Amino acid sequence: MLTLNKTAGVFKPSKRKVYEFLRSFNFHPGTLFLHKIVLGIETSCDDTAAAVVDETGNVLGEAIHSQTEVHLKTGGIIPPVAQQLHRENIQRIVQEALSASSISPSDLSAIATTIKPGLALSLGVGLSFSLQLVGQLKKPFIPIHHMEAHALTIRLTNKVEFPFLVLLISGGHCLLALVQGVSDFLLLGKSLDIAPGDMLDKVARRLSLIKHPECSTMSGGKAIEHLAKQGNRFHFDITPPLQRAKNCDFSFTGLQHLINKIIIQKEKEEGIEQGQILSSAADIAATVQHTTACHIVKRTHRAILFCKQRDLLPQNNAVLVASGGVASNFYIRRALEILTNATQCTLMCPPPRLCTDNGIMIAWNGIERLHAGVGILHDIEDIRYEPKCPLGVDISKEVEEAAIKVPRLKMNL
Repeated sequence: MLTLNKTAGVFKPSKRKVYEFLRSFNFHPGTLFLHKIVLGIETSCDDTAAAVVDETGNVLGEAIHSQTEVHLKTGGIIPPVAQQLHRENIQRIVQEALSASSISPSDLSAIATTIKPGLALSLGVGLSFSLQLVGQLKKPFIPIHHMEAHALTIRLTNKVEFPFLVLLISGGHCLLALVQGVSDFLLLGKSLDIAPGDMLDKVARRLSLIKHPECSTMSGGKAIEHLAKQGNRFHFDITPPLQRAKNCDFSFTGLQHLINKIIIQKEKEEGIEQGQILSSAADIAATVQHTTACHIVKRTHRAILFCKQRDLLPQNNAVLVASGGVASNFYIRRALEILTNATQCTLMCPPPRLCTDNGIMIAWNGIERLHAGVGILHDIEDIRYEPKCPLGVDISKEVEEAAIKVPRLKMNL
């Protein structure tokens, strides 16, 4: 097992262990590859992932270690626990991805790794491991912005040309941006507080859905989606957030607090204590999912109208890409389809397994940057991870100043 030495607060794999790791590959040296091949490494949150992807989009090898089961037991992600699990699994995951690809490390064109944004302790593990590999192999290093990788994943699975609008919704992020090119983003709006996935997880924990027989092995968001199918989304009358704000920003904290008040009231009515399953849990799940979908759709609708008004997107057949973990929620996808049908746009989503964190999107982002000749580093001495890092150029004030009124949509879901 590759051990990590703690020096000056940063975990670094020992050079000897990295050398032994590289020697474990028994591929014949000198194989000639005429196309670019990138190893992608992802450790920004709670999944340790790696993949090898070539310039045509072929996934040659991949591996992932999910920490979901551990964090379900603790009621949320504890950064030092996530860090330790990354440390224990990163060598094995990278080795499995490379072995599955039948590519020798020496034949890689570059190594791409998420360095921003994310949990500091998690990012540090991936970066330290990657820099040691880069140093040993003498390969270029491509630092990756996690949200850029999510945004560009669609170009791996579909033929999508620039520009397009992207909605990134996950457990840690929520934003709308216009993608004009590789590393060329205009930020239209973002969450002012927490991300939708985080809010759904907190509601699931407050409802104690881990004790529900149908939801015990599911993440919070998946449990909400599953239980919502059995509930009445109109049982509780809730207005989506920021109804009067004529911008593309999001907010989910107020919705979470409102749902908590409903849960407390229902517990009193049913005479049960916190931690027990409410008879109205499915109705609450359906309500919070529907309200979240309506909120996301309205902010995205304004973004589409703004971009078309400014000729940033074509008037017909503009593409909206929805990615990130929450974009794998099929109810929210259907709501977005209603929007794109009404605005003569096309909704595109990566496959659900590529919406959540993975190494494939990091490797593909590396391929995109190699093609564009952007952000390829040969000197890695001053590279640092960045737990907080905005995406692109923020033009959200321009969106607000445009004060676009969004027409009402019939959400026949």
